[in-house]
Amino acid sequence: MTQKLDTLFRYSELIIYKTYADLKAETERTYLGFLWWIFEPLLYMSVFYVFFELLLKQGTPNYVPFLLIGLTAWQWLKSCLSHGAETILGAYGLMQQVFLPKVMFPIILVLTDTVKFFFILALLLIFLWGYGYSVGITYLALPVVLIVQLLFTMALVFFLAAIVPFLPDLRFVVENILLALFFMSGVMIRGDIVPEAYQQYYYSNPIVIIIESYRDILMYNVWPNGSALLIIGIISLIGIWLGTRLIARFEYIYPKIMV
Repeated sequence: MTQKLDTLFRYSELIIYKTYADLKAETERTYLGFLWWIFEPLLYMSVFYVFFELLLKQGTPNYVPFLLIGLTAWQWLKSCLSHGAETILGAYGLMQQVFLPKVMFPIILVLTDTVKFFFILALLLIFLWGYGYSVGITYLALPVVLIVQLLFTMALVFFLAAIVPFLPDLRFVVENILLALFFMSGVMIRGDIVPEAYQQYYYSNPIVIIIESYRDILMYNVWPNGSALLIIGIISLIGIWLGTRLIARFEYIYPKIMV
C-alpha cells in the first residue's frame, strides 16, 4: 500500500510539473506571453459586446451577459475536448522513451486548459460586476458547478483520448460534433423558447444544465438545480472510472499501434 501511495504521489508531482511546463512553454511562444491569456478572451468578449449590444440592438434584455456566460462555459468544454482527443496519440514520441501511465496525458491537458479558463472566468466576472450584476449568496454554489463541469469534461476527454489512437480520423469528426453541440447546448438561446414538445430532450443535454446553472448564479441570483447537477456529477464520476479503465486496458498497446 505504501509503495502504491508513493507511486501515486510521484506521478502527481509529475502531472503538476508538466502542467506548469506546458503553460510556461505556451506563454513563451508568443510575444505577449502570459498577457495573451488575458488579451485574447478580452478581445473575444469585446467583439460580441460591440456586435450584439451596439450594432444589432435586438432589444433582448441582458443578452450580452447571457451570451458571454454561455460562451465562457462552452469554450472551456470545447477547448478540452478539441485538444484532449489527441493527447495519447500526440505523446507517441515520449512513450517510446519512457513508461508513463497514459491517463496522465489527458489529465495534464485538462488541467492546462482549466488554468487558462479561470483567467477567462475572472474577466467574465469583472464584466458582469461592471454591467450591474452583484455578488449574491448563490455564489456559494459556483464552485459546485465548476467541479461538475470539470468532472463531466474529464469523463469525455478520457473516452476520446482512449479511442482516437485506434481511429485517428475521429479527431477531425470531433470538431464537427462540437459545432453541432454548440447550437444544441443553450449557448445562444433561452430554454423557454424551445417548443414544449422538445423541452424534455433539450434538458437531457448535460451541457444545457451546466450553462443554465452558471446563469442562475451569476445573472438571476437563484440557486441552480442541485439534483440535476448531482446526477451529472455521479454519471461523470462513473465515466471517469470507465475511461481510466479503458485507457489502462490498452496501456501497452498504444505504443505498438502508433508505430
